[in-house]
Amino acid sequence: MAAAAQHTSKFTRFMNSETGPKTVHFWAPVFKWALVVAGFNDLQRPVEKLSGTQQVALFATGAIWTRWAGFVIKPRNALLASVNFFLGGVAGYQIIRIVNYRRDLGDSPAQVFGYILNGDPNAAPAAEEAK
Repeated sequence: MAAAAQHTSKFTRFMNSETGPKTVHFWAPVFKWALVVAGFNDLQRPVEKLSGTQQVALFATGAIWTRWAGFVIKPRNALLASVNFFLGGVAGYQIIRIVNYRRDLGDSPAQVFGYILNGDPNAAPAAEEAK
């Protein structure tokens, strides 16, 4: 039996692995790459239109799940770890863009932190702008 397992092709082993395409452990990270692609598309978006809380949430998700998928959970899922690494990286870069933008406007570190968590207090809500 062990000899037969050694002679299976790499493709067959991949298809039947614990993290192969017959499992959610494969398809969930594949679809999660859409968040990374959206993050890359947001690199062209004006900084004032970015959501600080969204970027913090994506960064935290990426950081936490990179560690868990790569080192803690079994079976180790390199695909999940890689997508979360890039998700955290893109979100971290967006946070740096927001911080630099607000610092260039003259905000203190406390004001920058408040802006990231609460948005711009001077901006009118969208419902009021429509009136």
